[in-house]
Amino acid sequence: MASLPPCLRVGRIGQRPNSDCSCSGRATDTRRDLRDWPCRNSSKNAGLGGGVKNWWSIFTMRASAAEYRSLDLRAHEILRDVPLYDVSSIDLPGSDRRRTIADIRMLESSTPPSHIATFLYGLRYLLGRLFGWDREPIRPEDSFLGRLSQSDRCASEITPGTQDGPFWIVLYQFPEEALRETRNKTVHGFICTALVRSPNGYILYWGVYVRRASWLTRPYLIAIEPFRRVLYPVMLRRVRRAWIAADTRMKRNDTAV
Repeated sequence: MASLPPCLRVGRIGQRPNSDCSCSGRATDTRRDLRDWPCRNSSKNAGLGGGVKNWWSIFTMRASAAEYRSLDLRAHEILRDVPLYDVSSIDLPGSDRRRTIADIRMLESSTPPSHIATFLYGLRYLLGRLFGWDREPIRPEDSFLGRLSQSDRCASEITPGTQDGPFWIVLYQFPEEALRETRNKTVHGFICTALVRSPNGYILYWGVYVRRASWLTRPYLIAIEPFRRVLYPVMLRRVRRAWIAADTRMKRNDTAV
């Protein structure tokens, strides 16, 4: 995929819609809390087989689709007929303050990308130029912007339809959930990021959805699978390192005061 596919890294972001936008309120209550959930490494994973499976899940940062689907997300309704392709997650520990998706984006944009991510995105961009995968921008009639309600548009912190890097547009960004969309000759894809409270801080979920765009979709997904397994953990670990560093700085500042 193109920027889940592209990383959380942002391009030029639009501003919040005017405050006089007429809407009756949020489209959905995106407040979520995992503090009362069972431990993610529960006894059902006990034993050698479960231990190996759990180790592999931690290494690749893959998350349970059932766990992800149980979250109260607007994306579940908007993407109701789009297959969920993959889910990743990472624990973001130690923050006592309220954090939002905007904080995640700020951390991502202020942190230099890894060499692996730079190489793979550069390679994808080169192949796209060579084979003409990205020549046509996503058309309004092909986009899911039409599925947004007026409440979605008013609640979004970024104007829906804002370009986010070379491949993606923002459908919406709420404080604890964001949805992006891309479409080219290989895939029609979506990334949902969700930030959820946990006993140790937060959990960042990354849900990838893919619709068929052409005959290229299946062979393209097969071809990028090995690279995706490397890229996603690298990107999420980068976010985690930046998160921990920012949290440490805030705690030092609080102590100094």
